[in-house]
This record gives sequence, structure tokens and C-alpha cells, in this order.
Amino acid sequence: MATHTTRMLIVGSGPAGLSAAIYGARAGLQPIVVQGLQPGGQLTITTDVENYPGFADVVQGPWRMQGMQAQGVHVGPRMMWDTIVDIALAGGSPFTATGDSGDVYVGEVLVIATGAQAKWLGVPGEQELGGKGVSACATCDGFFYRGKKVAVIGGGNTAVEEALYLTNHSDDVTLIHRRDSLRSEKILQERLFANPKISVIWNAKVDAFLGDPLQGGLTGLQLTDTQTGERSVFACEGAFVAIGHAPSTELFKGKLPMDESGYLIVEPGTPKTSIPGVFACGDVMDHTYRQAVTAAGTGCMAALDAERFLAERDFARAKELAGA
Repeated sequence: MATHTTRMLIVGSGPAGLSAAIYGARAGLQPIVVQGLQPGGQLTITTDVENYPGFADVVQGPWRMQGMQAQGVHVGPRMMWDTIVDIALAGGSPFTATGDSGDVYVGEVLVIATGAQAKWLGVPGEQELGGKGVSACATCDGFFYRGKKVAVIGGGNTAVEEALYLTNHSDDVTLIHRRDSLRSEKILQERLFANPKISVIWNAKVDAFLGDPLQGGLTGLQLTDTQTGERSVFACEGAFVAIGHAPSTELFKGKLPMDESGYLIVEPGTPKTSIPGVFACGDVMDHTYRQAVTAAGTGCMAALDAERFLAERDFARAKELAGA
């Protein structure tokens, strides 16, 4: 067991955490990045990435994160293969975190970039056909289903928004919901029902995703009527699971304010949490956009605000010493 100290401690290594690390390293803060259970974040389980600026061709998600990590290492942050299991925030800076390895990490500022995970149905075929017809992000992957028949599974705001978005690429979008009414906002429902490209299958649950990941991918969904028990197959080439996201904030329960969905609450327009010196960036605080590029942007903001926090504190301390 060892103790690692740094001016900037970053928990999480997706686009937000690595962007914060790059900016922090360039500012001379010698960041430590504790990478967590999924180094690279959600992008490492994404196949084609076509909407990240700076790449003329489609790139693979894992390749994009390898490049970002290599860029980070080049400018100097320390990358630690560990997962934070406990963290002390109540006493203020410096902040102490304990890793699963038993190592202790101490940072004068803390950047939280633990991300969020899409909720999945957990039915057969879902994992096997991920990236081969099954997705949890229409904004990320809808472009690849131009002119194809697609389905959206869910009944809340996320599902309705995904269905509406997909009409930019497909003229045949079906929303599948296990109940007989939607949970989304009324204005979204009005837009959905008014859109001629969208149809709805009510009272149906998805039991399985059908197809062969090696032979063309998704071909359809196995459905069960929740009222009659009747089983059927719905043919489609793309299916988007839209039952929400779960932010990775378990570590911070009772330590930082969260909204009703568990996302960390920050000062509007900033990554600042309620505790001075603690910043949150990426999907852990963003339940609206959830894109790699927006996560990277808030990671940059967190590093810049952290640098300012330290500079102001250092100046105040120097002023105190000079007047002592």
C-alpha cells in the first residue's frame, strides 16, 4: 500500500477525465488519474464514432480513447490502474480517496469524472448484438440506420426524444412501450403523435433481441403482450434501448448534493460542486447531452476552474505569510 499525492486528483478516465488531465498537466498540476473499472469510459464499448470533431473518417470508440489516453500520458499525468472505493470530502481540501488496491490518493483539488451507464433490459441477445443493431444512444448511432426500420424501447422523455431524433434518418420508427401510456412530458408526446414517421406498439415488452452478430446483426425483437401474454416478432434493423441512464455517483451519496436521478448538482454553467475545490464533469453531472464531445468540454472547464481555485488559494496564503 502506498500514498500518492497530487495537486489535482481525477477520478474517472473517459473523455471528461482525460480532458481534465491534459489541461491540468499543461498547467503544471501533475494530475493523478485513477482510471476506475472501465478505463476510457463508455466510448470503449462504442464501435463507430462519426461525430467527434477532427476525424474525417469513422473511428472506433476504443481507438479514440487510446489516442486520448496517449495524448494525456504525453503531457504528464500519472495514470493509476485502480478503483476508488471510499473518499473523504467533509474536511475540505486536501481530499483523500482510498483505492480498491489499498493505496491512498490525496489531492488538493478533486475532479469527479466517473460518468454514467446506460440502463439495459438484460435480455438475451442484447449484449451480443451491441453495436450490431442494438444501441443505447440514437444521437450517437442513429446516422448508421439511414433509411432503415428502427425501434425505440421505452416510454419516458429519453425514449420519445430518441424516437423523434431518429426521424431525421428513418421514415419508419416504432416506439415500443410496456404500458398503455407514456411517462414523458406532454409536449414531447404531442410531437411524437403528430409525427407521421413514428408508430407506437403499446403494452409490449421485449424478451429478446434476435439476429446473428456475425451474420448481419439484428433482425428483430421478440415481444410479449403484457395484457394477453401473446408472443410476436417485430422485424427491424436497429433497436435503441432508451430506459434511462444511471450516473456513477454511489461513492458520493450523502457527501455531495444530487438531483432525483442521482446526477451531481453543479453551479449552473460551471463544473463547481457545493464543496470548494471539488469539481464534477462529464456524464456524472450531465443528464441532458451525454456526448463525448460535451464531456470533454466540461473536463476542460473543470481543469481550468481547478487551476484558478489553486492559484487564488496560493495567492491568498502567500499574502497571509507576507503580512505575518
